[in-house]
Amino acid sequence: MKIMIPSKPDHPFVYWASLSYIGDLLKSGVHSYTYNKGFIHSKMVVVDGNVSSVGTANMDVRSFKLNFEVNAFIYDNNVSKTLEDIFEKDINDCTEITKQLYERRSILIKFKESISRLLSPVL
Repeated sequence: MKIMIPSKPDHPFVYWASLSYIGDLLKSGVHSYTYNKGFIHSKMVVVDGNVSSVGTANMDVRSFKLNFEVNAFIYDNNVSKTLEDIFEKDINDCTEITKQLYERRSILIKFKESISRLLSPVL
């Protein structure tokens, strides 16, 4: 499994809260990347090359009720393959967050992550 997050956040608390979860993902074998070629807000998932979803919703109450965000769910192998190809192309513009890189975070960054993670339900 692979996940890509922006390296240039639209909100610093969201960025630090996101990074606070990367360690758990790395322990589970997930390959994590930061996208370096601008900001990304879209969410995309492809499941088994058969089903995909693309949109902006964070799958929380705020995204659906306050921000009126939406995702499209697509049941098409060809579209899923195209989305996988786009993701793999975008990885070329990313930096992989390895376990070694993640473990070398400074105390200040760890502090920012902890505070942001604590506040994330209200952000």
